[in-house]
Amino acid sequence: MPFGGWGCRGLFKECGLKWTQTRQAIIDILTSKKGHLSAEEIFLEVRKKLPGIGLATVYRTLEILTHLGIVREFDFKDGRARYEFIGGKDGIEHYHLVCRICGRIIDYEIEPEKETDPIKEFKNFLSEKFKFSIERSDIQFFGLCERCKALSEK
Repeated sequence: MPFGGWGCRGLFKECGLKWTQTRQAIIDILTSKKGHLSAEEIFLEVRKKLPGIGLATVYRTLEILTHLGIVREFDFKDGRARYEFIGGKDGIEHYHLVCRICGRIIDYEIEPEKETDPIKEFKNFLSEKFKFSIERSDIQFFGLCERCKALSEK
């Protein structure tokens, strides 16, 4: 079952954690914005719904959501952690292309039924060679997006 409000609530209950308005609001923002938001950006959005919320509460909530595997934290080398809702998709290979000029982040998700994943094959090779169980990987490619590349060639 994909995560959303109800799937997350069940996970929280299983872990003995309370479901709060703050947790719901943060998940709603991450699922509706479909981006890679910083804690500060999330805070500004949550504050529109819950004016009394503090930034520290947002950070603590993001830490819990990350620990539970509902959200992933990424470092795109821009000086701030970014968060992305992954819900129940943690097993799906997902890569990022990051423009080093404008900071644009392009998501690339492998569709297993349509294409092969050479990186997954490489991870399988590493697992076998070193008898290592890879649980997750964060793969990012840095370069120039189409717009910045065109501007740099002028």
